Amino acid sequence: MSNPEILCLGEVLFDCLADQPGRDLQAVDTWTPYPGGAPANVACGLVKLGTSAGFIGCVGTDDSGDQLVDLLQRTHVNVTGIQKSLHAPTRQVYVTRTLAGDRTFAGFGNYDTHDFADTQLQADSLPEALFASAEFLILGTLELAYPQSGAAVQKAIELARQHQMQILIDINWRSVFWADPKSARQTILEIIPAADYLKLAAEEALWLWNTTDAQTIAQQYPTVKGILITAGEKGCTYALQGCIGGHPGFAVEVVDTTGAGDAFVAGFIHQLRRLGLPIDAQSAQDMITYANAVGALTTTQAGAIAAQPQAQAVETFLQTQTT
Repeated sequence: MSNPEILCLGEVLFDCLADQPGRDLQAVDTWTPYPGGAPANVACGLVKLGTSAGFIGCVGTDDSGDQLVDLLQRTHVNVTGIQKSLHAPTRQVYVTRTLAGDRTFAGFGNYDTHDFADTQLQADSLPEALFASAEFLILGTLELAYPQSGAAVQKAIELARQHQMQILIDINWRSVFWADPKSARQTILEIIPAADYLKLAAEEALWLWNTTDAQTIAQQYPTVKGILITAGEKGCTYALQGCIGGHPGFAVEVVDTTGAGDAFVAGFIHQLRRLGLPIDAQSAQDMITYANAVGALTTTQAGAIAAQPQAQAVETFLQTQTT
């Protein structure tokens, strides 16, 4: 397998989705595991759209880890950057759902958040050859919650800079992943200047800066080329290389919102590579429209990776829309 154009670094895991929407954690009777983890979701989403991608992370030497690696391989994601922990299990996250399909990350079963293999990602084992040939590095912030994987994130940023890669950071704030949630805000703020592009949800923008105005945030980070703020069914707003705008989102029948933001990222990066730079007002709007379509289609089925659309499905969907 040739080296991928996009590298996605972070967690791959099983989202155990409640089979009974509308119930609290204690009232759920059964769960269905779906492969997930934001960076892995993005990698799979990119490949389905036609852009080559690789995943870098750490799994356990258990059935769950083997299943996830196998899925990535079958999806044609490059897995040469996956490490394995001999002592820590592959992460599983329990996810409750509302009747409307919105989800809440409800915990990790009998484990503490720092017990899982993804926290053991080794900085000195990152495959530099992949960085040397890739164009983009996509990072979340969950692995910053743990010393070892946090150091690997920092090393990845160094390698990306060394090899002139562009970096997209997805804030992906989930308090349940942090042993000390109070430290999260400052830790996340410190990494933002490393980004060329920053994607975050509206509630994350409020948490970090007390505003959801993309242009206001962009003015604080002159080296960041694009700020993308998603708002679920309400679409998104953006400040993208001087172009300010938004998209109202697409009306679809929502089954499960897990992974919608990751699908949005995949759609955006896929279009950014296709349309290229410099970005003008029309190309910015086209990128964001496409990204919203990928995100919307992902909510129409259960599971973050299983629900991701192929490129033709996105094109067909966009042809039927008037927004």
